[in-house]
Amino acid sequence: MSITVLGIDTSNYTTSVSLVTDGRVVENVKIPVFVNNGEKGVRQSDAVFSHVKNLPNAMEKLGEIPPLSAISYSGAPRDCIGSYMPCFLTGEALARGIAKTHHIPALRFSHQAGHIMAALYSIGKLDLQERPFAAFHVSGGTTEILLVEPGMKITKIGGTVDLTAGQAIDRIGVMLGLPFPCGVHLEQLAQKGTIRRDKICVNELTCNLSGLENKAKQMMEKGDSAENIAAYTIEFIKRTLAKMTENLRECYPDIPIVYAGGVMSCRMIRSDFEKRFGGFFAEPAYSADNAAGIAMLGYQSVIKGE
Repeated sequence: MSITVLGIDTSNYTTSVSLVTDGRVVENVKIPVFVNNGEKGVRQSDAVFSHVKNLPNAMEKLGEIPPLSAISYSGAPRDCIGSYMPCFLTGEALARGIAKTHHIPALRFSHQAGHIMAALYSIGKLDLQERPFAAFHVSGGTTEILLVEPGMKITKIGGTVDLTAGQAIDRIGVMLGLPFPCGVHLEQLAQKGTIRRDKICVNELTCNLSGLENKAKQMMEKGDSAENIAAYTIEFIKRTLAKMTENLRECYPDIPIVYAGGVMSCRMIRSDFEKRFGGFFAEPAYSADNAAGIAMLGYQSVIKGE
């Protein structure tokens, strides 16, 4: 008998639903949260409203849904006490409602755990769950280094102390007149720019990124081109993450490293890191926000009898 799990993820930027059947992702639907032109982000109230509008459309795009064994959802940003964002309540409400009417379990996971699981599935390394590994979760809301131990026990061991990499990219991108979210558009600009390097701020496994935004503003005020500002931004983030990776290798010499989150789908960063560090990168569809990892976590719980 086939086992199918529906996963729902309602992050601050994307409404996502996914189906996993017998350990394989068969559907992975994503609809962006609406952001007004010129805005550098989205308020929680607006994200909630956008999810309420997006969820019915996302469910319809799944097509025919086979009998479900369980439904899983992201209920919080991270696996830690006090981690909370209202946008995740929308996915939880739908998941618990479906679970009640279909007499199946509703399984709660963190958005971060979903990112990590989606990355493991994408790279064909689900077996990494059997041993400790490190994960970089670098996105609009997070820039963290995580120690992941068997049982998906996640412990933060490093990261930014101010801006996230995604925030820096989006703020600079909006300043340059790019559509939000700005990552893809900024990378396209950066490929045409001249790379310039300044001092980065990394202390062991932590970093500061607020200086990047200030420097980009100074470059713009001096009349530097959008292409050069974009190239400077990507290079600054790449060198920061590279130094943190080097420091991580000193602390954990032989540990596998997985890179997940929307920022890590940047090809300019990925191609360099794969050569230098041999890390594992999720494919873009599974690197940015998605519900596939949430669905896979639910599937694994079902087959384990949890």
